[in-house]
Amino acid sequence: MAPLEDRHRFHQWVAGGYAGEMRYLTDHRAALRDDAHHLLSSARAVICVGKLYNSPWPHSNRFDDAGCAWISRYAWGDDYHLVLRRDLARLEAMLRERCGPFDARICVDTAPLLERSYARQAGLGWIGKNTCLISQPHGSWFFLGELLVSLEIEPDAPPPDRCGSCTRCIDACPTSALVPSPNGYTLDSRLCISYLTIELRGPVPEERRSGSGTHVFGCDICQDVCPWNRRASVTTDPDFQPRHFAPPLEQLASLSEQEFRAAFSGTPVTRARYQAFLRNVAIAMGNSRLQRFRAPLDRLAASEDKTVSEHARWALGQLG
Repeated sequence: MAPLEDRHRFHQWVAGGYAGEMRYLTDHRAALRDDAHHLLSSARAVICVGKLYNSPWPHSNRFDDAGCAWISRYAWGDDYHLVLRRDLARLEAMLRERCGPFDARICVDTAPLLERSYARQAGLGWIGKNTCLISQPHGSWFFLGELLVSLEIEPDAPPPDRCGSCTRCIDACPTSALVPSPNGYTLDSRLCISYLTIELRGPVPEERRSGSGTHVFGCDICQDVCPWNRRASVTTDPDFQPRHFAPPLEQLASLSEQEFRAAFSGTPVTRARYQAFLRNVAIAMGNSRLQRFRAPLDRLAASEDKTVSEHARWALGQLG
C-alpha cells in the first residue's frame, strides 16, 4: 500500500494558501496525510465506504424564500462522524468474524488522511471540478469513511473522470471559489461560503459577505447544479432527515446560546459556534433586503459581541 501520488496535489494546495485559517490542514498533520501508515503502521489496505445522506427535500437552487436560512444538506440531521464511526465498527466486527484477528483503525473525516483520493482509488468515484467525489450511479451526496486494516485485500481501480467540458459548478459558485489549478480546478477555501460560515473565526471580510446570500451554515450550490446529481440516489435514513429545514431567519436571530445548543445538539451546526452563527444570520438578513428584519437586526446590533454587532450594523446598511 504505497503512499498516494495525490499527496503532491494536496501540498500544492496548501502552499497556495487555499486552506485559509484551517491550521489543522497545514500544521504537522499535513505531512501525516502523505501515507496511511502514519495512522496504522501495519496497514496493508484501506477499505473506503460511502454513506448516502441525500434526503428527499428540495435543493438550494430549487428553494427561493429570502426570509429563510439555508443550512447545508449534510448538516440537517445527526453528526455524520458518529454515524459513520458506528457503521464502520460494525464492518470491522463482521470482518473479524470471518478473517480472525487483525489490526485496524477507523477514520472519519477528522483523521489526517486524503480520503477522497483513497476513495477514488477504491473506485467509489472521481474527483470532480467542484472537488467533490462524484459517483456515476449515486451522485456526490455521500459521506466518506475508511477502515485501515492489516489484511491483504485485492485493490480496486479508479473510474474515469466524467466531468468532461461541463463547468456548471464553476459558473454557479457565487463567490468564484473554484479556481484554475495545474490539475484542472481546485477550491480556494478563503472564498468558499462553507469556509466563511463554518471555519472562519471572527469577522467575514466585507467584500465577501454579499455572495453568501442567505446561507448560515455551509453551501451546496456546486453540488445542486451538478448534472450527476439530477438523479442522485436518495436515502430515507432517519439519521439524515432534516430537524430544521430552512428555518426562518427571525427565529434563528432570537435564539439564546442555550436555545442554539438545544436546537442543534448532535448536528454539525454547532461547529460554527453561537456567536459566529449569529454573525452568519446577520449577514443573511442583510442579503435578503427584507425590511421586516430591521427589528431583529437592531437587537443584534446591540450585542455585547463586537463581531455580531458589527455584522448586524452592516446588514442594516444593506436594507437601505
